[in-house]
Amino acid sequence: MKKTFQLLEGEGIDYEFVDYKKSTPTEALLKGFLANADLDELINKRGTTFRKLTDQEKVQLEDVSAAIPLMMENSSMIKRPIVQFPSGELVVGLKEGEILDKAKGLS
Repeated sequence: MKKTFQLLEGEGIDYEFVDYKKSTPTEALLKGFLANADLDELINKRGTTFRKLTDQEKVQLEDVSAAIPLMMENSSMIKRPIVQFPSGELVVGLKEGEILDKAKGLS
């Protein structure tokens, strides 16, 4: 996250940080993400939280309606950063060029 903050601040881009690791992400927030990104793209399958899930829970992640409550309960398995633009477009992960291109398209 530190690199993302430095990138945005270095370019003078205003942002609002939502720490969904400290406060449970809402269903509306997750549905908004899923309207603009695939479920597979949002899940960090390399992280400890994902690896600790049971096989049954991992199967649930294949169905959006079952995945949302699981993501709310285990927010650490959601990839970070997710940069959401006013248009609703998302950049999932630290893709500096893509973040800057979309941010500059707003000005």
